[in-house]
Amino acid sequence: MNDHKFLLNTPALKKESQLLNLVENQTKFNLNNCEFSIYETHKSAFDIKLHFDTIAFTAMLQGRKYMKLENKTNYFDYFPGESVLVAPGETMVIDFPESDETPTQCISLSLNPEFIENSLNHLNYNFAKVDETSSWNLQLDEYFLFNNKSLAAATNNIMRIAMDDNSEKDIMADFALKELLIRLMQTQARSMVEKNLAKNKSRIGFVVDYIKNNIHQKLSIDSIAKLAYVSKSNFFKMFKDELGTSPNDFILQERISKAKELLALNNSIKETAYQTGFSDTNYFTRVFKQLVGVTPKNYQNGVISF
Repeated sequence: MNDHKFLLNTPALKKESQLLNLVENQTKFNLNNCEFSIYETHKSAFDIKLHFDTIAFTAMLQGRKYMKLENKTNYFDYFPGESVLVAPGETMVIDFPESDETPTQCISLSLNPEFIENSLNHLNYNFAKVDETSSWNLQLDEYFLFNNKSLAAATNNIMRIAMDDNSEKDIMADFALKELLIRLMQTQARSMVEKNLAKNKSRIGFVVDYIKNNIHQKLSIDSIAKLAYVSKSNFFKMFKDELGTSPNDFILQERISKAKELLALNNSIKETAYQTGFSDTNYFTRVFKQLVGVTPKNYQNGVISF
């Protein structure tokens, strides 16, 4: 469900008198296996280039950028709640059209390639995935991501450790970076199956496609696991490894995502509940409010929850 992005914690902006540069002022924190940087821009600027020699995980905290990855993408808006994975040797080309009025703040984590390789090898050797066609691996082409709850929490954690004055920060950062890598890979996998890139190429792709196409029906974990040719226990493990969630939670999220689409088309609440696999309208209303923050009726009437 990419319609809800999780924002990251935002350190206080520096006063302009504290900045060495008004455009992409860098505050750097060096860790054993990564370089963590906070960038701030306080005036409008265009065609600013930011180059990364190693894999870099970047995330917006405040403001808006208009950017592209040189020789790879067209320009796109970059907002808080979104992250971009930059491949080794790539360059960001950035415009800051609104920074006179609204300063921008973002972070980057430039990662040690050897640390990434060792972490992935450890995962693949000791925690091999259920689906033999899948492995723990960063997808450099799946570069634009919406922050989910898990990825945001892992990013906030490494930010906190990097900025903390602690003699053991390198040790803690290594553990935090491993979690960030796992959450990043799971977020990429979720994004890929949402776009059906994995359709018919993997068990998880087949399963997600089956769930989406049968969301109006009662779905049995046992029967879906059999269709995917895995045991029930491995079915749960596959979901946790690949997408970072349980199959039951995934199905519920898909039901509510579909319900939001139907409500936006002015379908009745009763009909929406029926078409998304809920046999009880009251139960549908409770689940919808729990996940969305407002009742289906209020959602349909445009009442937003804060």
